[in-house]
Amino acid sequence: MSRKDHGMRKRIMPAEHAEGRGRSGPTLRRPAAVPYGQARQLRDGGEPSAVLLNRAFRADRLAAVVVWGAAGLVAGVFAWLLAAVAFQGAARLSLAFLTTPPADAGRSGGIGPILVSTLLILGVAMVSSVAVGAPAAVFLAEFSHAGTRSGRWVRRSLDVLAGMPSIVFGLFGNALFCKLLGLRFSILAGGLTLACMVLPLFIRLAEEGLRAVPTEYRQAAAALSLSPTTTLFRILLPAALPALAAGLVLGIGRALAETAALVFTSGYVDRMPESLHDSGRALSVHIYDLSMNVSGGDGGACASALVLIGLLLALNGGTAWLTTHWRRKTYRV
Repeated sequence: MSRKDHGMRKRIMPAEHAEGRGRSGPTLRRPAAVPYGQARQLRDGGEPSAVLLNRAFRADRLAAVVVWGAAGLVAGVFAWLLAAVAFQGAARLSLAFLTTPPADAGRSGGIGPILVSTLLILGVAMVSSVAVGAPAAVFLAEFSHAGTRSGRWVRRSLDVLAGMPSIVFGLFGNALFCKLLGLRFSILAGGLTLACMVLPLFIRLAEEGLRAVPTEYRQAAAALSLSPTTTLFRILLPAALPALAAGLVLGIGRALAETAALVFTSGYVDRMPESLHDSGRALSVHIYDLSMNVSGGDGGACASALVLIGLLLALNGGTAWLTTHWRRKTYRV
């Protein structure tokens, strides 16, 4: 090829190849920027924006239907159980049913002594669990870091105890409180056994509530030269009160529903207790006995179950009211 032809070939070279040549040979050319909306359409297969918005709207509607359906299913199951129990036991409910003792093995009469025993057992369990669980939660949250060996062992032990069957707690309470400590079958032994069952859940929830308090609260208290006791009772505990109330409410629910643990500790006696050292029958034990051991006792069992549900709702509402009242009073002071 002559020099003239070579020059002509160089002149007719395409512009993009000519721009890409440098001193060290041809280089790649950086592509032009693509707008975000156009890039999204290319990524999604080139579909228009209306189709994408319609798809997102349908996905949101489907998620809302699933969430509301799950909530409605739970509420429906509770309503169905409540209606079934109320259909069989509502006719037995009266003031006399709440105050008179049972008669004819529970087929007639009321649940007065049983209701008193249940409240006493629950009171012992709640007072004992709060008295032991609150300081333990404060120790784990404020003085024992998550990486320490003692903190790990305590938390692991609490997690194991939280999943322990109630029959194991019943045997433990019978061996420790009834026999070793000489409490025999009594309301005190049953309440202390229930406290052992409630403690793991209450301590873990209280600890998480204290850990959830912002660090700025502690730093502000230190900057104001507040003592650790004042910081704990004036700042940390009121801020963590919802978690403490949640642990208490869940503990109340578990304590009211326990049967196996109370059979081995508080006993079956359905008379009016005169002290905490007397044996007493809880509502859950009474419901189990009427349903399984007494023919024709389904009506009394369902009426007792309605009382148990109402008692649980009243205790939950009272706990929520006390929590709100204490927080308002504490922060106002």
